Amino acid sequence: DVQLQASGGGLVQPGGSLRLTCAASGFVYHDYAIKWFRQAPGKEREGVSCISRSDGSTYYEDSVKGRFTISIDNTKTTVFLEMTNLKPEDTGVYYCAAEESIWCVAEASNFGYWGQGTQVTVSS
Repeated sequence: DVQLQASGGGLVQPGGSLRLTCAASGFVYHDYAIKWFRQAPGKEREGVSCISRSDGSTYYEDSVKGRFTISIDNTKTTVFLEMTNLKPEDTGVYYCAAEESIWCVAEASNFGYWGQGTQVTVSS
């Protein structure tokens, strides 16, 4: 089974940067989407960014376009989310999730594999 481990969160001031890492293992099929979600206290979980393991296509939620960049390493086992110009509203627990044979625009309920999440706090 696919296992995911999210890391790299922390406390950063507004305008700062962080790099999140999603280390994955157990891929057995050729096509997976790997997607970052975030959830702030009292708010719904929302999609942030996604990358296709097969063709490298990417997805970004509108509020992070131009600020966040998603990438995957050459082994297709590690996904990075470079976050710049962070805002307080970016605060939340960031989760990486994966699912085979779905598009990056799919909602959270369609993703079957989840990491434990990493806390990102943007505050002055």
